Amino acid sequence: MLSSLTGFLIQWLITALSLWVASLVFNGMRFADKSALIVSALLLGFANAVLWPILVVVTLPLTFLTLGLFLLVINALMLLLVAKLVRGFTISGFWTAFFASLFISIFSLFLNSLMRDSEMAVYRLPTSGQTISM
Repeated sequence: MLSSLTGFLIQWLITALSLWVASLVFNGMRFADKSALIVSALLLGFANAVLWPILVVVTLPLTFLTLGLFLLVINALMLLLVAKLVRGFTISGFWTAFFASLFISIFSLFLNSLMRDSEMAVYRLPTSGQTISM
């Protein structure tokens, strides 16, 4: 249980850090204060966990037709949705959201690679001799 919470908090911190760095890189992306950044990171993680799979399935033919490039559009739309829902988080337009979401994905991937087993510790099956506790 504690390892699941730790993995969640690490992912939340990585998302928040990625959003903050993206707001420094892209002029059209702004956070009014730290609370808007924290809420945006939490909501983006929730939207990616819940809405992302649904949108991928619904747009599967279009994703196949564009050889997967439409997934970048879905990322941008998720970021625009979060900006619409969180007060104090603004994005100037679609192309800012598009390139910012691409940057956030790559930067988050980089940060996750630096963290030793941060995400995978939650999903890894126990090795022989270990028991599963719930």
